[in-house]
Amino acid sequence: MTAEMFRSGAADKPLDRAKRWFFGIGAALAMLGFIASANLMMAALAAVYVVAAAMFAGGLLMIVHGFAIRYWSWAILWILCGLLYAGAAIIILYYPIRAANYLALGFAVLFAAVGLMRLMAALAQRHHGWGWLLVSGLFSIAAAFFIGAGWPADSIWVLGVIIAVDLLIEGSMLMLISLTLRRPVLM
Repeated sequence: MTAEMFRSGAADKPLDRAKRWFFGIGAALAMLGFIASANLMMAALAAVYVVAAAMFAGGLLMIVHGFAIRYWSWAILWILCGLLYAGAAIIILYYPIRAANYLALGFAVLFAAVGLMRLMAALAQRHHGWGWLLVSGLFSIAAAFFIGAGWPADSIWVLGVIIAVDLLIEGSMLMLISLTLRRPVLM
C-alpha cells in the first residue's frame, strides 16, 4: 500500500505542501528581519509594545480568573498579580525607551547565563561536536559583554539588532529546511 502511494505520487502532496509552507513562512520572516534591520529603533519599540500588550492581556486574564474563583481564600492573590501585570504594562507603555533599556539588559544577563551553561556542558562532556558548543558559549558570553558594556546608551539599537538577526536567521533556516525536504527513496 505504501509503495503504491509513492509510485502514484499521493505521498508527494503533503511533502510538497510542507515545503511550500516552510519556504513561504521562512521568506516572510526573513523579509521582516530585513525590514527590522532598516530601522532598529522601530523594531525595538515594536517589541516593547508587543511585550506590554501581552502583559496587559495576561493581567486582565489573571483578574478575571481571580473573580471567577472568588470563593477560594487565595483568589485575591490572582487579582493582585493581575493588577501588577496590567500596571507594569501601562508603565512600559508610558516609558518605552526605559523598558527597551531594561529588556536589552535582560538579554545581556540571559546571554551570559546561557553562554556559561554551554561552556560548562562543552567542557564537562567532550562528545562529538563539543567544540561547536564551546564556540557557541563563547559567542553568547561575548554578546553579553558587548551589550552590557554599551548599556544603557546602546540598548535601543542592540535590541533592534537582536530582533532583526533572529528573524533573518529563523527565516533563512526555514527556507533551507524546505530545500532539504525530499520524498523518500524506495528500495
